[in-house]
Amino acid sequence: MLDQLENVKNRYDEINHLLQDPSALGQEGYRSLMKEYKQLTPLMEKFHQYERARQLQADAEELLGDPECTGEMLILAQEELQTARDQIENLTEELKILLLPRDEDDNRSAIVEIRGGTGGEEAALFGYDMYRMYTMYAARCGWHTEILSLNETELGGFKEVSFSVEGEGVFSRLKYESGVHRVQRVPETESQGRIQTSAVTVAIMPEVEDVDVVINPNDLKIDTFRSSGAGGQHINKTSSAIRVTHLPTGLVVECQDERSQYKNKDKALKVLRSRLYQMEKEKQDAATAQQRRSQVGSGDRSERIRTYNFPQGRVTDHRINLTLYQLENVMNGDLEELLQALILDDQTRRLQAGQGD
Repeated sequence: MLDQLENVKNRYDEINHLLQDPSALGQEGYRSLMKEYKQLTPLMEKFHQYERARQLQADAEELLGDPECTGEMLILAQEELQTARDQIENLTEELKILLLPRDEDDNRSAIVEIRGGTGGEEAALFGYDMYRMYTMYAARCGWHTEILSLNETELGGFKEVSFSVEGEGVFSRLKYESGVHRVQRVPETESQGRIQTSAVTVAIMPEVEDVDVVINPNDLKIDTFRSSGAGGQHINKTSSAIRVTHLPTGLVVECQDERSQYKNKDKALKVLRSRLYQMEKEKQDAATAQQRRSQVGSGDRSERIRTYNFPQGRVTDHRINLTLYQLENVMNGDLEELLQALILDDQTRRLQAGQGD
């Protein structure tokens, strides 16, 4: 680990030196180095704490080796030695986590897609609740959200919604949400008071730029049509809605949220780029199946990951066997405890996998 940290420290110092002369780097080179510098900074700060703790340990051991170290001085030196050892132990674990290979997409913004599954209208209503939950969590984090496409029901449910979540490190936290989310509750449409089980699927994709995924315009079939939905003053008046079909893959993206045909096309292409990027990423993940098994879940949208039980006021994440009796807080966007538990489990699995190699 120390050899690895020394190599990182050398690279960090090298980048620091290069950044002293931005004009020699060019705009793109400077931006790339700044990004790497920011990523390495938390690791270097922790490494400096580790080095200070090692020095504290060495000083305490030297003092304890002095025959004149007696009485209160001896007690103080023993306490300092124990403090240093505790710090080194804790910092070692933290450094191991920071040295884990990073997902190159962790710093990206994300596109979230929610689709109603089993349960008809009740699933669509839960789809809206999930959208509300994620946007409230995003607001807590200071992130910006924007609806990209929406298929709404007469009762205000969301059969399908795509939206972007923009901010630093969005994907690193939301990526654990991909999969099937199941709800157990008495639907508003149920007169007998019977509990119904419904489900929605959630897909979390890193938001990518034009340079990340190059789309050949000849590979696209673009259709325009009139917006349709639960309501709205401009519905069915203009052919502003856009349907983009990517011919090589058969992927279809529709967007009818904006009045402007241009804006709808721009949003549809944003979703298409992220889907194409995700498809390529899944191919690479499949090629490294062993590494994927060490992660929390597979990110597969067919995998049931969580149950929201309203009669009992509980949320259960099936991947880590965690149950919280805080359903109301969770549905109001308080996802931090769930996500932290998933991140910790992921880190623990990856550390164990590394130690087993």
